[in-house]
Amino acid sequence: MNRLPVEKRARILQMQCEGSSMRSISRRADVSLNTVNKLLMDAGTACSAFHDATVRNVKSERVQCDEIWSFAYAKAKNVASAKAAPIGSGDVWTWTAIDAESKLILSWLVGDRDASAANAFIADLKPRLASPVQLTTDGHRAYLHAVSQEFGPDGVGYGMLVKLYGSDPQPKKRYSPAKLIGIDKDLILGSPDMAHISTSVERQNLTMRMSMRRFTRLTNAFSKKVVNHYHALSLYFVWYNFVRSHKSLKGSTPAMAAGLVSSPLEMSDIVTLIDQREGPAKKRGPYKVKQKSPVELR
Repeated sequence: MNRLPVEKRARILQMQCEGSSMRSISRRADVSLNTVNKLLMDAGTACSAFHDATVRNVKSERVQCDEIWSFAYAKAKNVASAKAAPIGSGDVWTWTAIDAESKLILSWLVGDRDASAANAFIADLKPRLASPVQLTTDGHRAYLHAVSQEFGPDGVGYGMLVKLYGSDPQPKKRYSPAKLIGIDKDLILGSPDMAHISTSVERQNLTMRMSMRRFTRLTNAFSKKVVNHYHALSLYFVWYNFVRSHKSLKGSTPAMAAGLVSSPLEMSDIVTLIDQREGPAKKRGPYKVKQKSPVELR
């Protein structure tokens, strides 16, 4: 098995997290597109397991949840007419839960924007928390059953922040959202502090769109397969939580601010996670040339 040097693989992964496209990384790193894609898949698998095992028992007080839209291969309305659309094509929603103080991404999920996804998302979030928290979501109704089912009436202080938009005389021609005319804060469960019912997690959505080429609107850099979309997010959230320093945290990382680690990780540490999962490199066996049949030679 041939492996690129650790420094080169770390550089490729860093470019993935800084918004470079797969083909531009292939050109700049002088490697094949398949190499870049395989490294992303390996990193995504390793990072998913690392995040799941490490982001536990978080001492959080206020958590905010939101969903961000993207698509794989084609938008949902175009999948029926698309050629050879793979399984999972169409609209893809990424659910995120962020700690308001440390900016740590506690939990995330890739799926539809329905009740089933909401239930799975909240079920994954709850065991990661060390104590009851104040939870804020947007007005998406799927949260109501999911939160009450997982946390119960006394396990969370839950409030919804509902945005109110004005009417648009030409809704089919608009590109930006309709004008925001106000917000409505609803108390759902427990006794949340109304002053802290906020969805500033939406600022994290902008960071995602700026950091991952797959989320950039009006380009051809969108994910072609939903599995690659998942791997890219797995890598991104470990980079965001454990590697990237945040100015709002005075140069610390969210994982450090949350007390999960004492020092930031390096991209080379993610490469180490990959190698630990794969084990030592094995010697490549002899290459055998496939003999063509007489029919193929014609």
